[in-house]
Amino acid sequence: MSIGKVYTWSQFGLVINSKLTYIYIMGLPKQLSEQQKKFAELLVYNEGRKTPTECALEAGYAEGSAHVRASELRNPNKYPLVVKYIGEIRSEIQKKYEVTFEKHITELGRIREAALSKGAFSAAANAEVARGKAAGLYIEQKISLTGKIEDLSLEELESKLKKIYEDNKVLIEGEYTVGKEE
Repeated sequence: MSIGKVYTWSQFGLVINSKLTYIYIMGLPKQLSEQQKKFAELLVYNEGRKTPTECALEAGYAEGSAHVRASELRNPNKYPLVVKYIGEIRSEIQKKYEVTFEKHITELGRIREAALSKGAFSAAANAEVARGKAAGLYIEQKISLTGKIEDLSLEELESKLKKIYEDNKVLIEGEYTVGKEE
C-alpha cells in the first residue's frame, strides 16, 4: 500500500508569514505595491482633510474605480498588508505626537526661549505661565457668589468678614509655627 504524494502548504497556495501573522492565499501579493503604500500614507497623513476616494485618486487609481479601490484597500480580508501598514503608520504618528508631561514642558520651554530671542516678552511670559500650570505650580480658584453684598444686613456682613478673617488669619497676619523635626 502506498501512502501517496506528500504536499506542503505552499503547494496548495497557502503561505504563513510569521512576522505578519497572516495567511496569504496564492495570487495575493506578499508585499505592498508603491501605489498601495502611497494610498495608505495619503489616507493617514490627510485624515479628516481628504476622503479615502480622494487619497486613492491621488495615489494613482483610476477615477472610475477609486471609490471601490479605497474601500477594498481598507478591507483586511482583501488587503491585509495595506490595512496593517495603515495601522503601523497611525501608531507611529500617535507615538511621535504623544503628549507627555516631559514633552509638554520641554516644548513650552522651547517656545518661551524662541519668544525671548525675538523680544516677544508677553509671549514668553505666557509660555512660562503655561509651563507652571502644567507643572502644578498654579492653582486656579474660582468662587461663584450668589446675591449682592448690598443685600446683607450689617450683622450678616460683619459675621461673614469675621469668618473670612478667621479662616485666613495665618495669611493675613503671617503668624505661623514651624514644627520641630524629631
